[in-house]
Amino acid sequence: MVKTTKGPAKRPAGKSAKVKDQSKQLADLVVSGMQEKKAIEIVSLDLRNLKNAVADYFVICHAESRPQIEAIARSVEEVVQRKSNDKPYHREGFENAEWILLDYVNVVVHIFNHEKRDFYGIERLWADAEIKKIAGNY
Repeated sequence: MVKTTKGPAKRPAGKSAKVKDQSKQLADLVVSGMQEKKAIEIVSLDLRNLKNAVADYFVICHAESRPQIEAIARSVEEVVQRKSNDKPYHREGFENAEWILLDYVNVVVHIFNHEKRDFYGIERLWADAEIKKIAGNY
């Protein structure tokens, strides 16, 4: 199970349009990193219109093996670093590589193995979000 170490204070109220655009651009970079390593069922959850959301976006995918999960996480970090010079504020899950979380504050990345994704059902928990399925492996 992934634990976060930050409280809700990290998300400022009343974000500017510039910050929202940056969040969207970052989410798009995350998707690119996932696609480079053939992530399965990439989904972007736009949480910006939800009152109690902890981030602007969740980007979720899964893979069928530990090496692929790790490769996707590394690819996301590399693409984001190269194109926006951002690094995750927090990262965890590399020890077991069943659920890797990369927290870029306004964009949170979830890379699961198939069983953990089904079990935790983040898409179901945040069903009020605008959910966008990214073209690819479904």
